[in-house]
Amino acid sequence: MTTELDILYQDDCLVVINKPSGLLVHRSEIDRHETRFALQLLRNQLGQRVYPVHRLDKPTSGVLAFALSQEMASQITDLWRQRTVEKKYLAIVRGWMPAFTHLDYAMSPPVDKYARHEKKKPAQEAITDFHSLAQVEIPVAVDKYPQSRYSLLECVPHTGRKHQIRRHLKHLAHPIIGDARYGKGRHSRYFRDHLDAPRLLLHASELTMQHPLSGQPLTLVAPPDRILRQLIRRFDWDDALPLNIRETLQTPPHPSMDLFLNSNNDPDESAETA
Repeated sequence: MTTELDILYQDDCLVVINKPSGLLVHRSEIDRHETRFALQLLRNQLGQRVYPVHRLDKPTSGVLAFALSQEMASQITDLWRQRTVEKKYLAIVRGWMPAFTHLDYAMSPPVDKYARHEKKKPAQEAITDFHSLAQVEIPVAVDKYPQSRYSLLECVPHTGRKHQIRRHLKHLAHPIIGDARYGKGRHSRYFRDHLDAPRLLLHASELTMQHPLSGQPLTLVAPPDRILRQLIRRFDWDDALPLNIRETLQTPPHPSMDLFLNSNNDPDESAETA
């Protein structure tokens, strides 16, 4: 299997990859034993320095952008601060979600257990829209009911708080499958052991932004990996996907997307909830 990452877009100032689940964006105190990072791998692949302009959690896959200079990184980061960047995610969650949910629910930043003497900070505005794309009921008593229900969601965050989508879905009692920190362990273990899905089922599927030089709209779409594809097929969800995601399923997933699954723990949490 190749260690080269899947490049979705590249020009003289910007490069965008499809980050595999299980790969850290850059070196971090939260996972001191990890030796592979998207920043390092992409730098080696391109033969030049790259500068991250946003982040994805280690177990989250999908669209991840880097600038090719510090000046460009500053310009792109400003776009994020101005909330002119639109991000969309796919998630598989426990239970059947309503067709549409708008959640405006402020959250305090998670306390970093590796930061000494860090105190809880005031709650920050956090807004996410959830669109339920499809549902499934399987005849298995994963928890206390004789059947188990799941939903496929498109999630659109309008603010950029740490773990925002994951925490909002926990607040709504529809946690993401495979979420070691905010999820329900029984469901995550069932997907891992019986449905070949040993990862957080959250994928940054689309990123739309103004090009920092031309000002033209730029939309990048990240194809789902093998695990998400086989679940979509198993649950007959193909036709429920947004068209631009559905079209990416016509080509096989990039080999790098499976490469980091054996390190796909969530470094922010040591154990799942029951």
